Amino acid sequence: MAAIGRIRIVLAKPGLDGHDRGVKVVARALRDAGMEVIYTGLHQSPDQIVNTAIQEDASAIGLSVLSGAHMTQFSRVMELLRERDAADIVVFGGGIIPEADLPELERMGVARIFPPGATMREIVAWVEDAVPAPPSASL
Repeated sequence: MAAIGRIRIVLAKPGLDGHDRGVKVVARALRDAGMEVIYTGLHQSPDQIVNTAIQEDASAIGLSVLSGAHMTQFSRVMELLRERDAADIVVFGGGIIPEADLPELERMGVARIFPPGATMREIVAWVEDAVPAPPSASL
């Protein structure tokens, strides 16, 4: 069961990319900021990522893409979220993503892309501001 009032985020490495050091650093920073983070690991399909986010009642999905397949991976995740009536889940990401692709990712509904060199402070502050926390329980 989710901790009430804490932002829950699924972090994933879609596709064939095998480098996950950066996403693990981000996961640690978000956890240290008090968020619940579910890291799905390497080689996840968009279907697996979306299923996990729905099952875990996540408020956000963060994708780390270094393989060059960012347009395909983000597009499919966004499509599956719409199909499964879960388009309210905020999607953000980072990795090696050309600046020229950012407008198309934004058009797809990707909320933010963090380029190489983004600080953990910047990422945490953006998530705290952009991702809604679940309502607290009232007794």
